[in-house]
Amino acid sequence: MAAKSFDLIVIGAGPGGYVAAIRGAQLGMSVAIVEREHLGGICLNWGCIPTKAMLRSSEVFHLMHRAKEFGLKADNVGYDLDAVVKRSRQVAGQLSGGIGHLMKKNKVTVFMGAATIPAKGKVSVKTDKGAEELTAKNIVLATGARARELPGLEADGDLVWTYKHALEPKHMPKKLLVIGSGAIGIEFASFYNTLGADTTVVEVMDRVLPVEDAEISAFAKKSFEKQGMKIMQKAMVKQLDRAKGKVTAHIEVGGKVEKHDFDTVISAVGIVGNVEGLGLEDLGVKVDRTHVVTDEFCRTGVDGLYAIGDVAGAPWLAHKASHEGVMVADLIAGKHAHPVKPETIAGCTYCHPQVASVGYTEAKAKELGYEIKVGRFPFIGNGKAIALGEQEGMIKTIFDAKTGELLGAHMVGAEVTELIQGYVVGRQLETTEEDLMNTVFPHPTLSEMMHESVLDAYDRVIHM
Repeated sequence: MAAKSFDLIVIGAGPGGYVAAIRGAQLGMSVAIVEREHLGGICLNWGCIPTKAMLRSSEVFHLMHRAKEFGLKADNVGYDLDAVVKRSRQVAGQLSGGIGHLMKKNKVTVFMGAATIPAKGKVSVKTDKGAEELTAKNIVLATGARARELPGLEADGDLVWTYKHALEPKHMPKKLLVIGSGAIGIEFASFYNTLGADTTVVEVMDRVLPVEDAEISAFAKKSFEKQGMKIMQKAMVKQLDRAKGKVTAHIEVGGKVEKHDFDTVISAVGIVGNVEGLGLEDLGVKVDRTHVVTDEFCRTGVDGLYAIGDVAGAPWLAHKASHEGVMVADLIAGKHAHPVKPETIAGCTYCHPQVASVGYTEAKAKELGYEIKVGRFPFIGNGKAIALGEQEGMIKTIFDAKTGELLGAHMVGAEVTELIQGYVVGRQLETTEEDLMNTVFPHPTLSEMMHESVLDAYDRVIHM
């Protein structure tokens, strides 16, 4: 059978891959995309979207318990975990189906199957109906990543879960251990804790949410503990003893090993890139710790082969992958491409309270040799936050004292994952403190705190 020829082949239909395919089609290329599981990848099906649907359910559940504060009555408040999960899966299914529509609309040819790259410019796809041979001058790897599993802590789907198991739980945990306090771990800890699980989080680093600014991490930790979570920092799970309906965790902390019993464990200790079985080694592609090594334009060093998104390394964020997808398509088409700058990519964690950041932390800015000015503003000083009953939180901004450049912004509190984009735009436009000070923020909004934090950095804060 003759090979089918395209201008561009994308392997992986997650938020990096499908966006690259659409952009390539917009630029006049004939495009094929290969996906072995679900259109939309992990993000739409098992990550970003279904977790947010579940967290929304827990948020509403939490608010229902606070009904009296708002002059409302809500008696005998409860939940149906199966119904919560069903809604989450429906949301994921709706969006995954939408990707299929977008592929059709943009005339992208979809191949459902597992891809390998037998030679430069060639892709072989193993489908249910047999093999498809494809050729293209340009190939984009967007194969994503999967949960990392540590020896002895492997998931079994019953007592020990990965994020996938936690999204379709067989039971509601009574006593839950979450290993790892990055975004995935903390979001699941927040969800199950809100629904009533006795939740313990173990983090090997010296603080929860370790990539965040230390002050924000400390604030979040206090809030989590106030909600009943137990946080163990500088601690490591050394062993899991599994019995019927019970897991005994051996946790090393302070040089001593403690034993604690749980009925459920969620392992959230990072991810590994999906690089196996593609034929990368034979092509001469460099792989470092399960991630494809690329330059700033996502080029692998093999002519016509690019890698984007999680498989190409940190930051492991869907929006970073999507931007890289657009950039690579533009590059292939000869357009002016804008490489991703990690320090301009926002990170968002949808726990309660939410956490969001962009740019350098205070510690990183000092490490890089900047003389800095730091501003802070608490939610308790904002009228809209008080009206919402969301007085817990703060916004922190960091500026270059010499130039006024916004170096970083860090937030914890209600809806900060929506607010952060204001500072992201500011970073992209190389905004200074003067630009932000002279911007009129609408009242009453949570965004006014963004303004006040900037003013505070220059001793001009109004409402504090």
